[in-house]
Amino acid sequence: MSRKTFYAFAALSASLTACGPVNQGLESVNQPVVTRTDYVYDIAAPGYDGLSSGEAARLDAWFRSLRLGYGDTIYVDDPQGYGDSSRRAAVAAVAGRYGLFVAPGAPVTQGQVPDGSIRIVVSRSGATVPGCPNWERPLQPELESSTMSNYGCATNSNLAAMIANPQDLVRGRETSGGTDATAATKALTAYRTSEPTGKSGLKSESSKGN
Repeated sequence: MSRKTFYAFAALSASLTACGPVNQGLESVNQPVVTRTDYVYDIAAPGYDGLSSGEAARLDAWFRSLRLGYGDTIYVDDPQGYGDSSRRAAVAAVAGRYGLFVAPGAPVTQGQVPDGSIRIVVSRSGATVPGCPNWERPLQPELESSTMSNYGCATNSNLAAMIANPQDLVRGRETSGGTDATAATKALTAYRTSEPTGKSGLKSESSKGN
């Protein structure tokens, strides 16, 4: 290969490797992005005696339509200042059927709550890795010591798809300050009490038919 041909090839290689982001570290540029959606529902609650049976049934039907589950956060926006009244307890009773609690406070939502009503807000988060798969940067030739543009897409996409509560990717799980000894030793107890896999000896295999 002549020197002129070599420099032409090097220039072409440099132009190819210029595509896509340059990442010379070990951390992926393809990171999960957490988004949050607030679902709003106003129900009539004119008094201090909780919710009527009809309104409680409507609320339960709304929760079912949302497929309410772990990772969702429920708030009660009570503009009349009765946030700790029986109305909040009535909402908590319906939410308890889905294994969820009513969180304190309420996010800001559009519009005002009608008189004689309370607003139920369900916040739901999701995690995705935008732009993946990303094949902007070719694998070879590589003259900038950069990872591939698709580096991290598979691992982070799987993480975003499997995590039960995407908010845990934002700031992690908060603890109450105590430790549940039973939960902490559950895996160790299962390991110690399970029988060894080789206790029964080696299984005899044969390629001959019975």
